[in-house]
Amino acid sequence: MTRPAWLTAQLKRKLYLIAGTFFVILGVLGLFLPILQGVLFLFVGLVLLSKGSSRVRALKQKFKRRYPKWGAKIEQAEAWAKEMPPRAKARIKRWFVKQP
Repeated sequence: MTRPAWLTAQLKRKLYLIAGTFFVILGVLGLFLPILQGVLFLFVGLVLLSKGSSRVRALKQKFKRRYPKWGAKIEQAEAWAKEMPPRAKARIKRWFVKQP
């Protein structure tokens, strides 16, 4: 599968950083507001940031070594995200790839 020409590695990294920062901010707000799921948003934000930043990736690895039980849950969630159903992948692809 080839990537679209506009989706360069640098753009993909920036998108991960923007999305990760957004989710971390939502997570912090969610810790104080009962409507939002703060821990869930923090988790998603940190996973996205770890894909875009080597510093956050190193912190995630350190966290996994220090807390192996939580590290296993992180790996399980990342594996689940990689095995996303084909229907969901096709829907996301339609959002971002223009059809001729």
